[in-house]
Amino acid sequence: MSEPTETAGDRLPGDLTKEALIQRIIRVDHAGEFGAKRIYEGQLAVLRGKPEAATIEHMYAQELEHLKVFEALMVERRVRPSALNPVWSAAGFALGAATALLGPKAAMACTVAVEEVIDEHYRVQSEKLGADEAPLKARIDKFRADEMAHRDAGLEHGAEQAPAYPLLTGAIKAGSRLAIWLAERV
Repeated sequence: MSEPTETAGDRLPGDLTKEALIQRIIRVDHAGEFGAKRIYEGQLAVLRGKPEAATIEHMYAQELEHLKVFEALMVERRVRPSALNPVWSAAGFALGAATALLGPKAAMACTVAVEEVIDEHYRVQSEKLGADEAPLKARIDKFRADEMAHRDAGLEHGAEQAPAYPLLTGAIKAGSRLAIWLAERV
């Protein structure tokens, strides 16, 4: 698929304007990075001192960098945050802590599930951005690569050996997709 030259240049009646699309992208990505930060904080609250904590600390540090970028973009582009940030804070921490309480492999399964949804989410966003939004597209593509490295780390640390892996990851993926849908709009 060739890269569009102008973001929203091929929009149809009822599609978002370029400005609305960019605002939605920045809002939802900020909410997602904030939620990821909270997931890792929940996991670290339970797993600190265990061997997996070093891997989680590394992923957490990258999420903080992503969050910082989207916070700056919100100011620069005058984008309001998701009104549901208090929900993302509580839900993210609870998800992280709950999966960590199931064990390190379940915590890694959580990472795999979330990052696979984010990979698709960032791919779709990247395809919508034209050459006129090259810096934003480059950031999203970079963050997508980081998120896939997180998924790979989760797999390397035994995520697929977590109890009820298909059920656990399926539920987390469904919740992540719902959170994305809501954060884009609210």
